[in-house]
Amino acid sequence: MIIKAGKNEIRRRKHVRVRKKISGTPERPRLNVFRSLKHIYAQIIDDTTGTTLVAASTVDKELKGKLTSGSNKEAAREVGKLIASKAAEKGIKQVVFDRGGYLYHGRVKELAEGAREGGLEF
Repeated sequence: MIIKAGKNEIRRRKHVRVRKKISGTPERPRLNVFRSLKHIYAQIIDDTTGTTLVAASTVDKELKGKLTSGSNKEAAREVGKLIASKAAEKGIKQVVFDRGGYLYHGRVKELAEGAREGGLEF
């Protein structure tokens, strides 16, 4: 019996492969992206301690009233800018970008460009 893997299972496998090579340090933490059908989430993670330093998403209070939808490119760019401003408050300037197994296209690309606009380097 052959079981086909769904899109999300394939994405998870890619993510595991990438995570073998990418790791966040205290000097250069990892910027992780997660995309759902309705929202987009971003976290800055220090993998040495396993802690989330900064998090932002389309369900945050700062963005909830501004956005018409949480699942479009404009929302993703705003989340990128928000996470960059929160990171700047914590003194984080450089990160390693972890696209989470998604293609660097569409909402993931817009989030990355928004974070770059906000001042993050990766």
